Amino acid sequence: MEPTSTIGIAIAIVVGLILFLYFIPIGLWFSALVSGVQISLTQLFLMRFRKVPPGVIARAMIEAHKAGLEGIKRDELEAHFLAGGHVENVVHALVSAEKANIPLTFKMATAIDLAGRDVLQAVRMSVNPKVIDTPPVSAVAKDGIQLICKARVTVRANIKQLVGGAGEETVLARVGEGIVSSIGSSHSHKLVLENPDSISKVVLQKGLDAGTAFEILSIDIADIDIGKNIGAYLQMDQAQADKNIAQARAEERRAMAVALEQEMKAKAQEMTAKVIEAEAQIPLAIAEAFRSGNLGIMDYMKYKNIMADTAMRDSISKDGNIATELK
Repeated sequence: MEPTSTIGIAIAIVVGLILFLYFIPIGLWFSALVSGVQISLTQLFLMRFRKVPPGVIARAMIEAHKAGLEGIKRDELEAHFLAGGHVENVVHALVSAEKANIPLTFKMATAIDLAGRDVLQAVRMSVNPKVIDTPPVSAVAKDGIQLICKARVTVRANIKQLVGGAGEETVLARVGEGIVSSIGSSHSHKLVLENPDSISKVVLQKGLDAGTAFEILSIDIADIDIGKNIGAYLQMDQAQADKNIAQARAEERRAMAVALEQEMKAKAQEMTAKVIEAEAQIPLAIAEAFRSGNLGIMDYMKYKNIMADTAMRDSISKDGNIATELK
């Protein structure tokens, strides 16, 4: 037999052995067997065709068996994997919950995992509560002084509320709302600075963790800073607004006065024009009276004398007024 043929046969044997061990994982079956887990080679072989990694399922069953978790079936683990879940994470969470005496069933754990939450992290948070720092919350007391408050919220995961419960953002929003309400109801910012724990008491009494995936253990005020005098700013803005309104009303009255003055001037000019027009008719009327015989020469002379006498009196009156002003 030629050396080339021998090498080809050896390669074919190696490839065939690799494929055989891949589809029939004897080592994995033996590990499960010595660990006390009953799983057949046939099922391990069929998992490859069901697109389920046999190693993940077998290791999960071995871990559950060694931890004393009974009732976890292979079909349930495969179904959870095919549904997009994290089998290893679920089993780790169940083991941790069992050791910490936290009531957590396989059905609940898979539901939490499929809901998109980290079930293992939730179990750890139930054992070791998490501290959440709130962003700076600004609120104004009744005396108009702004206070900027930072709080630390200690929460513990509520396993029963993880499916459908609100997250950290909702808890932070509710805590911020409670801080604003507590500071806003204080008559003076000094009272808040003297007793910052009053904020925690008021906020905790509101039951802010209702409907969330967490249980609030404590709310501690980390820092309170004094901000702006919002009341003074509001009064200044109001005074400026009142000033602008008063100026607008004064400008309106001035414009109305100017318009009235212009109107009176126009009426005076109109009256002057009418008087001039009427005076222009007097010579015509006198001429017509002469022609019709209604006015004689003596009557006309009396009229002129009266006019001259009136002009003289007006002149004397004006001179008297001037002399009085000069004195």
